[in-house]
Amino acid sequence: MTLEKTTRMNYLFDFYQSLLTSKQKSYMSLYYLDDFSLGEIAEEYHVSRQAVYDNIKRTEAMLEQYEEKLLLFKKFQERNKIFEELRKLTDGQPEAESLIDALEKLD
Repeated sequence: MTLEKTTRMNYLFDFYQSLLTSKQKSYMSLYYLDDFSLGEIAEEYHVSRQAVYDNIKRTEAMLEQYEEKLLLFKKFQERNKIFEELRKLTDGQPEAESLIDALEKLD
């Protein structure tokens, strides 16, 4: 699995985890955040490795569907780019920096 996919899934999980079941949250957290293998998760929950794999794949697809409809991650990335540009334009002006910081904290 690529680092890019792992990073994306971690972000999507952060944004949409409240829409998942407790089992989906647990499997995704163990797999992506705690770096457990499919076998380790299967052993922990007394299910087959295939059951864990299927659950994770379905959950990944759900997260992608949520993002396709709600665009929370895309908007987050775009806001971060805008904040970076604003910081460049402020040239270290303390008042402007504090306003940018306040906007970032709203996220």
